[in-house]
Amino acid sequence: MKSAVFRIRKISFHTHFVFFLHPQQHASGWLDLDTPTKNRIAFEPSSRQGDNSHNASLPPPHALRRAPIRRPPRRPPAMSTASGDGGDGGGGGDGASSAAGGGGRRIPPASSMPWVRNLRRFVGTGAGLGSEALMELETKRILLEIFKERQRKNMEAGAIPSFYKKKPEDGSISNRVQKLAKYRFLKKQSELLLNADDLDAMWVCLRENCVIDDATGAEKMNYEDFCHIATVCTEQIGQKCKRFFSPSNFMKFEKDDSGRIAILPFYLYVMRTVSLTQARIDMSELDEDSDGFLQPHEMEAYIRGLIPNLAQLRDMPSAFVQMYCRIAARKFFFFCDPHRRGKACIKKVLLSNCLQELMELHQESEEEVTDTEQAENWFSLTSAQRICDMFLALDKDTNGTLSKQELKEYADGTLTDIFIERVFDEHVRRSKVGGGNSREMDFESFLDFVLALENKDTPEGLTYLFRCLDLNGRGFLTTADIHTLFRDVHQKWIEGGNYELCIEDVRDEIWDMVKPADPLRIALTDLLSCKQGGTIASMLIDVRGFWAHDNRENLLQEEEEQVEEA
Repeated sequence: MKSAVFRIRKISFHTHFVFFLHPQQHASGWLDLDTPTKNRIAFEPSSRQGDNSHNASLPPPHALRRAPIRRPPRRPPAMSTASGDGGDGGGGGDGASSAAGGGGRRIPPASSMPWVRNLRRFVGTGAGLGSEALMELETKRILLEIFKERQRKNMEAGAIPSFYKKKPEDGSISNRVQKLAKYRFLKKQSELLLNADDLDAMWVCLRENCVIDDATGAEKMNYEDFCHIATVCTEQIGQKCKRFFSPSNFMKFEKDDSGRIAILPFYLYVMRTVSLTQARIDMSELDEDSDGFLQPHEMEAYIRGLIPNLAQLRDMPSAFVQMYCRIAARKFFFFCDPHRRGKACIKKVLLSNCLQELMELHQESEEEVTDTEQAENWFSLTSAQRICDMFLALDKDTNGTLSKQELKEYADGTLTDIFIERVFDEHVRRSKVGGGNSREMDFESFLDFVLALENKDTPEGLTYLFRCLDLNGRGFLTTADIHTLFRDVHQKWIEGGNYELCIEDVRDEIWDMVKPADPLRIALTDLLSCKQGGTIASMLIDVRGFWAHDNRENLLQEEEEQVEEA
């Protein structure tokens, strides 16, 4: 039995290619592309003749008819060839008569053929019926949509933020509206805060509804007590205390075996939250441009407003208030403005240890506090006076700035000359210029200098010192840099009457202390990760720092003996 194969003809129709299939009888069973054109497509009998050109016009879809697949009847072998020859010639007639008589296979309607439906839909939309110019415009439109989609995704993925926003002019309507909205918002936030009376009432309520632990004697409460206290406090204080008694806040605290928490940590948490919120409101009021940053004069104004409320600063002389505010504000900018942009982020200020250190001056100490303990707090009155006296003692010519020669007298002259030179090269570039061409250090730069030396173990202090140690500005230290830096320390060490040192041994000891990732260089990250960066910096810039490291065992033993005696 001969199998039916599909004949393919390509018809040009408005620059598109449409393929029509026609079943034929073929013995091989493969697609035969060598058959003449007239046998490749079947139309109505009236349109089949004369269809020998590839550029013939396409009849309407309802005129297309697919010839049915007709199985030839079995005949004797002697007549098979003749029958086969006649089959090709009468195929169309048999198909037509079968369709008309209904005795053969039924031809499906044209509307049920998928390609006919697609062709009608394509023609009905009007797409593809234009000229080449219209097709070019359509192509450009599609490419433009693709470009816009990619551009939108790129903007969402990582857009470069705008670094400049024009601020409204003073006195303009937008400026007044902004100030009014800011004032109303901050006033609303202030009304939601707990005042001193509310905090006292909450503490009394906690004490009255808690349970005393028999083992430790601590006052504790379980979750049921927590909910009951929340109800009582809400009735006495109002809705503004309700946010502190949420289940998530209860789960933040450490619980014992019975699921109880201590009331003291919870109360301290409430007090700290109220204090930080009040501090943020006060700083936002001083933020003139409302950008979330404080400039030096704004930070000084905030500290000036805190002085009457700080117990240890109430007796400060009025003539010293301005100088104290400059000294106190400089520490905030040293730790909260590492890039020296001249403004400190309010969020960083609130979360820094500087604000906590300043708030420690609220407490009135009944016990006697030594001058050494007061000097440890940068914001204490004793510390501020010490720094002012130090600067005035170094300023020999009383011009308000320090030269290199004057700064060398700092800490009794134990700092190396190369370190002083590097300080002026890296951190005094924008200071006032003294006589001649030599730069001089102003008071703000001197405060940064003192803060870096007194906080060598912090990332900010170590970053300040590392820039001075990096002699070539390459971002790392080599063995040659270590040798050059320690050479001045060795000279002062010998001048002090100490024993002879081998610089190579000290260099190897420093390498063993740091254990850098790259064995040939020491980076800032290596000093920060080794937890001994402050000690290493002291060994390279100060002969007194190297002496403390060399006698660390004896100093540790003396400290232990003092603790035992106390």
